[in-house]
Amino acid sequence: MTGAHEASGRLSGKVALVVGAGSSGPGWGNGKAAAVLFAREGAHVVAVDRDAAAVAETVALIEREGSTAIAVVGDVTRPESCEEMVAAATEVHGRLDILHNNVGILRQGGVVDQSLDDWHAVIDTNLTGTYLTCKAAIPAMLSSGGGSIVNVSSAAGMRYLGVPYASYAASKAGLLQLTVTTAVEYAARGIRVNTVVPGLIDTPMVAGSLRGAYGDDELEELRRVRNEQVPMGRMGEAWDVAHAALFLASDDAKYVTGTQLVVDGGLTAKC
Repeated sequence: MTGAHEASGRLSGKVALVVGAGSSGPGWGNGKAAAVLFAREGAHVVAVDRDAAAVAETVALIEREGSTAIAVVGDVTRPESCEEMVAAATEVHGRLDILHNNVGILRQGGVVDQSLDDWHAVIDTNLTGTYLTCKAAIPAMLSSGGGSIVNVSSAAGMRYLGVPYASYAASKAGLLQLTVTTAVEYAARGIRVNTVVPGLIDTPMVAGSLRGAYGDDELEELRRVRNEQVPMGRMGEAWDVAHAALFLASDDAKYVTGTQLVVDGGLTAKC
């Protein structure tokens, strides 16, 4: 296991629904790292992914460390599936305190060359999927007396990062404002809503996307280029995103809502 740290019980007793808790390949994705980190900090984790094997692996990692979690196979593009994942949390634990949205897919292409099917797939998953999970989770949070929603956007939703991902950038930009709107609407009712904005993070999803677009031969060269883009000289890792999400999910951020926590090694400051 990696990402080791000294746990302090920051989420002790909280029920956390982590959506996108599997990983699309070997290694650590943002959601997988967040699910494990939340469990280390005392949360009762309900791990959700559309890939049954991937989410089972995440739950097994949590259990191996002595914590408990349940696995749910779900699809954020289906309203009934989002309702089922929230019901799984409330039926087992009686409440819902945290919703962490990590789902995201990439399709390369600008507005001219990207297919309409790819556009819809990305928008439906990255943006509409978050709308649907929030729609299902907020009533349960209100019944529990409040909660924290942490969405994962991207620096691509704020800046052009050199690759034409029109649908991905649009979905992640929309997510920023969806977060702000929801945060203000529910602030007085005890629900905080914030966004983590990762920059260039070395995750299995990113590696798979680059490999699919450019091939294995160019992957290491692309990693080198991406590292050089960042003022800190390296891409981030999933644990960097997970720790930012932990702060926003925890009571350490009890007076923080509607904000964007940028985790990018200085990338957007330079752009």
